[in-house]
Formats: sequence, C-alpha cells, structure tokens
Amino acid sequence: MSKDVTTVSEEGFSATNEIREFETTIDATGEDAPDTLEALLAAYGTCYVPALRVGGEQRGVDDLGRVEIETTGDLNDDDKLESISFHIRVEADVDDDTGEQIIERANALCKVHDALKSDLHAEMSLEANAF
Repeated sequence: MSKDVTTVSEEGFSATNEIREFETTIDATGEDAPDTLEALLAAYGTCYVPALRVGGEQRGVDDLGRVEIETTGDLNDDDKLESISFHIRVEADVDDDTGEQIIERANALCKVHDALKSDLHAEMSLEANAF
C-alpha cells in the first residue's frame, strides 16, 4: 500500500498539493499560506489526536472529550527543526499515570511520529524537460 500526493509549483516558493480529491497550499516563505514546517507540525498534531483517543480507550478512558494540542517546533541556528514539543489538553479527568500510559500508546500508534524517526528512507529522482 502507498499514499500518493502530487505537489505542483508554477513559480516562486508556494506549492499546491493534490491529495486525493483535496488540495492544500503550502508556502515555504509563509507569506501566502502555512510554511512547510507549520504544515509538518499540523500534520503531526492532527495524526496524534486519533492516536490519543485510541490510546485512551485502550487504557480505560472511553472518551477524552475535547482534545487540544499546542505543537511547538524549536529551530536551530540554521532555521532547521531541532525538536518538537506537544502541550496536550483533554477534557476528561485523567490521572498522571494514566496520562503517561496514553501518551506512550499514542507514540506507538501515530504514523507521523513513526515517520519522523531518523532512519526514514526517502528516494529521489529528477526528470528534466518534463513540460
């Protein structure tokens, strides 16, 4: 199984991403749309929500209620992502031990969390004179 996304940029640093029947724009400069790292942080947080909900159900919390994740990406001196932190708020009454268990399970379930591991392989190829 694979996931396919087509990214198109006619000029400049903004690109439209065709994802199934959806389109989203990302602008590397952040002037006309979210920048690339903001999009990554949003994808990570969005992926983490269902992972938390399933982790909660598997740890005896049937409904976390409202979930809010503030995701912060810290950049190094070269403006490259160095670390990511989540501040997670849930509506449900969850003790600290159960909360840690839910987070541990969510880490195992979240596909974006898994993809951000340093051993992810990316294969690239370039086709010249394509248009």
